[in-house]
Amino acid sequence: MASGDTLNVFTPLQNEPPASIYATLDVRNLHPVLDFDGSADEEAVFTSILPRHYAGGGLTVYLHVAFSSATSGNAYWQAAFERMDDGTLDTDADSFAAFQGAAGNPNGTSGIMTLVTIPFTSGAQMDSLTVGEMFRLKVRRDADGSAGTDDVTTDAELVAVEIKET
Repeated sequence: MASGDTLNVFTPLQNEPPASIYATLDVRNLHPVLDFDGSADEEAVFTSILPRHYAGGGLTVYLHVAFSSATSGNAYWQAAFERMDDGTLDTDADSFAAFQGAAGNPNGTSGIMTLVTIPFTSGAQMDSLTVGEMFRLKVRRDADGSAGTDDVTTDAELVAVEIKET
């Protein structure tokens, strides 16, 4: 495989919501979406295995996002990996690496998706995840603006997540 190849894809129906501050499942024209509130941070979690054809570079997380009604402003998104290595990780507690983040701006037409790109360098930013290992990916909307400017007051709708090799 090569740089730019898709490694994992997640849809809203694959969300494993955390115990609190979770995005809620909804539909938009019968398309499943995860609604992230415009006034409070909310999260979604997805589990997978890093494919064996992963060549060992960095990863890029692509969030396909729509907004319930916003057509302008700035929404700030974050993502973090948790390596679930056999023989070491205690799954009774979370151990996500530090969040990486990026902004996404609503399209001028409500319902048209925006692509938010969050890059991760190989190593600590990816929680030292290696080929063939299980992992969790946490996606958060930083609606309160503590990590980046988020001035969109309406729901953001996560439609899909793609992880590509950088």
